[in-house]
Amino acid sequence: MPVRLYDAHNHLQDERFGGKQAELLAAAEAAGVARMVVNGACEGDWADVQALAQKFPLVQPSFGYHPWHLHERTGNWQKELVRYLDETPNSVVGEIGLDKWKPDLPYEGQEEAFVWQLRLATERSAVASIHCLQAWGPLFNLLRQISRPERGFLLHSYGGPAEMVRPLVKLGAFFSFPGYYLHERKERQREVFRHIPLECLLVETDAPDQGLPDSLNRHPLIDAATGKPINHPANLRAVYEGLAQILDLELDELANQVEANFQRLFGK
Repeated sequence: MPVRLYDAHNHLQDERFGGKQAELLAAAEAAGVARMVVNGACEGDWADVQALAQKFPLVQPSFGYHPWHLHERTGNWQKELVRYLDETPNSVVGEIGLDKWKPDLPYEGQEEAFVWQLRLATERSAVASIHCLQAWGPLFNLLRQISRPERGFLLHSYGGPAEMVRPLVKLGAFFSFPGYYLHERKERQREVFRHIPLECLLVETDAPDQGLPDSLNRHPLIDAATGKPINHPANLRAVYEGLAQILDLELDELANQVEANFQRLFGK
């Protein structure tokens, strides 16, 4: 029986895909992808995420303000976010988070926006999909201090230390593994994922970002505007296979566990 694959985090609406989303989704389905969470990052792309969810049953929509885009907020951003969540069935909150890594990105205002969105997810009993780069201490402190979604929350492309895994699990965390961590230089991140309980494990592509090593990339894709390579969502199977090898699991064993985890967090 073919395995069913679940992409916990991508950005299918991204303009780098050149409007070929239907083609990409067909290839993803052929590769075994059963569902994908497509994350909006700002007011400018929420409508695109909504349109994809309305057209393709494979898509589970997510709406949020990514810390990289907070400078784009309008005065109505909170009302607009609530409106998209209200109007779009099965939607979740994300991508939200904290970032002290990106050069010249102001940290001021990030925590306020994050807390407001996390509380919104909690009030709606929705999942929150969280981005964090070099801000694990502040994120952990905030998660401890405020209420969190009862279902749990996703730490996408978890890059924090191994010693934080257990404390985060107690707060309701799930952790998703991206194909980017299959690059040889990412040994530390691979080792961390050996410490994550299987019942808290998810898999993602983060397409069009976080591409796999060339040797594992079965679906090469180029951004026509720049000529640069981008990540295809059908590469999800290769990510599963790489993670199964890291964890010394059979592919179907990992896929069955991830399916159960995904449905527990995001719903069937």
